[in-house]
Amino acid sequence: MDSKRRAILDRIAHLEVAITNAREYLETGEHAHWHGFRPLFDSKTRNSRTLPPHIDWVKNVFLTRQEQALKAAYDKLERLR
Repeated sequence: MDSKRRAILDRIAHLEVAITNAREYLETGEHAHWHGFRPLFDSKTRNSRTLPPHIDWVKNVFLTRQEQALKAAYDKLERLR
């Protein structure tokens, strides 16, 4: 397997884990402190405790972006075949 295909498959696996974690967070509240939800530049802390992400942000922004990236990765994989 060449390196390009392996990189895309690794990306797909990562995106599927992220989507699974987001859906479980929306359903049960599990994975509230998963590292994928952390902001890149600003730390959302209150009294030295990290706040969980807002449910609407996970549903409308994070999950939407991850699903679009997953579709794009599948399209790239298809082009390599």
